[in-house]
Amino acid sequence: MNTRHSTPHGTSSTTSPPASPATPSPAAPLPVPASGVLRELAPGVVGMALVGSSVTVSRALVDAPLFAAQAVRYAAAALLLVLLARAAGVVLVRPRGREWLWLAGIAASGLVVFNVAVVRGVAHAEPAVIAVAVACVPVLLGVVGPLLEGRRPSRRILLAAPLVVAGAVLVEGSGRTDAAGVGWAALALACEAGFTLLAVPVLGRHGAWGVSVHAVWLGAVMLAGLSLGTEPRDALGTLTAGQWAAAGYLAVLVTAVAFLLWYRTVAAVGSGRAGLLTGVAPLAAAGAGACAGGGLPGPAVWAGLAVVLAGLALGLRGGGGPAPRG
Repeated sequence: MNTRHSTPHGTSSTTSPPASPATPSPAAPLPVPASGVLRELAPGVVGMALVGSSVTVSRALVDAPLFAAQAVRYAAAALLLVLLARAAGVVLVRPRGREWLWLAGIAASGLVVFNVAVVRGVAHAEPAVIAVAVACVPVLLGVVGPLLEGRRPSRRILLAAPLVVAGAVLVEGSGRTDAAGVGWAALALACEAGFTLLAVPVLGRHGAWGVSVHAVWLGAVMLAGLSLGTEPRDALGTLTAGQWAAAGYLAVLVTAVAFLLWYRTVAAVGSGRAGLLTGVAPLAAAGAGACAGGGLPGPAVWAGLAVVLAGLALGLRGGGGPAPRG
């Protein structure tokens, strides 16, 4: 409570009691409880697990008309996302100015070219090769992501990222491939990094819902145009029941659900820390391969799993506050 008293000159002044030493400074970051960190990271873990499973599922689309199948996938996912947004009461805002370029970049790299690289890549290499390439994303995101967000890369993340990559390589092994398979894997790596980095400038205004919806419908339009220009008019009529099922799985779980989960985590913890979670993808790919008849994992897979978990523990522990600005 303020107290009022007289000064020697007969005027009055107001004083306040001293602030309690227990009161935290407004500038001091508050620690994030462990339960809160886990809640922020859990959506990204699930999203990356779904992305990892897509490598095995995509093998069903090797002989399908690529652009037509992917266009149907993203068109269905866009419709589902819009319906879910309305049911959740989420207001989607229209992109403006340069936002169109960022969102189109996400669609072109992370949706169109990435899926071309995965489907064409598994025709030349085992899914393990593609999954390992995707698992190398933490190194790129750990360096470039914080710079785009106006921060210095975290030393802890830079140390953890190579561990995650090494564990992913142990999980998947080298795998069978040829020169074309290596090229497709490298392209998948670049596109997977672009999928996250290009979203950083627009996540603030559009959020996970807006970025997901706009990127998906833009990707569907791009793929439909490519299909009309390069594939027969009856391309969709050639899809088998198994290929329709694979496209449906990719549309609902790997696109609509995984996109929302991933961008929610990127917005919560930053692209650098979220990038470490891409190490979950090869683990999911190995698990999906085992469920598809590939047998139980061997000792190298279990060793790789331990290394990946060690890298995640190193990079994700702590409060998760942003690093000081560079």
